[in-house]
Amino acid sequence: MNQIDTGKFIASCRKEKGLTQAQLAEKLNITDRAVSKWETGKCMPDSSIMLELCNILDVTVNELLSGERIEMNNYEEKFNENLIELKRKDENNMNKNAIISTIYTIAMVIGILVCCICDIAISGTFTWSLIVLSSVLVAWIASFPVVLLGKKGVLVAMIAISILIVPFMYILSILINVNEVFRIGAIMSISSLVFLWIIYIMYRRLKERKLLATGITFLFAIPFTCLINGTLSKMIGEPVIDIWDILSVFILFIIAVAFIIGDYAKKKGYIR
Repeated sequence: MNQIDTGKFIASCRKEKGLTQAQLAEKLNITDRAVSKWETGKCMPDSSIMLELCNILDVTVNELLSGERIEMNNYEEKFNENLIELKRKDENNMNKNAIISTIYTIAMVIGILVCCICDIAISGTFTWSLIVLSSVLVAWIASFPVVLLGKKGVLVAMIAISILIVPFMYILSILINVNEVFRIGAIMSISSLVFLWIIYIMYRRLKERKLLATGITFLFAIPFTCLINGTLSKMIGEPVIDIWDILSVFILFIIAVAFIIGDYAKKKGYIR
């Protein structure tokens, strides 16, 4: 299984069907840039659209991964070869991620130990180091799935953040003995979580149209920004809306429109 061979095979099958890159992309609801990347061997088609791609090109998944038409008498052999290659790549990625995650964990543990030793040396007991400890622990739990599993761990990380963030704000308010930290932090955290989940779902659904996903994200950022600014303004007794709020909304809107126009232009083939 070779990305370059697969890319050339996709290009050949596409041309046999009389399709341009833009037409194939439109059938798959992706950008022609993604098709170009496949055909030049820069990346492989995503598994979520591989079956649909095979149906359009009238090939099997086994042939797509092999980068060639397969005779029936060689079909099982090629299938086994592709399966072994996929397993080997998966094992290599897991080993690499395991090494990175181990180094990541050791670095965090060393950082915590250094803070605790310094805190005891200066204060004679644990004071500010407890804040560092709890913060780093939450950060590690939330980020470790991504470090270990890559993109596959993003959902686990999102769930971990959703579960831990509000309890963390409560613990933090106790450690520093400031009740407002929990009151303000909980509101901010829940609002941020809603926004993060919207972004996550957006990029999952529009993974091949990142410009559009980014533009919609900036549009959603407008009400989120207004909510956060309004909440903080009421809590500290300042005007709910000022010139900076209006300016920030205007800038977010302009950026959103620019990305959406860019996506439209790319989809129509005006830009690559």
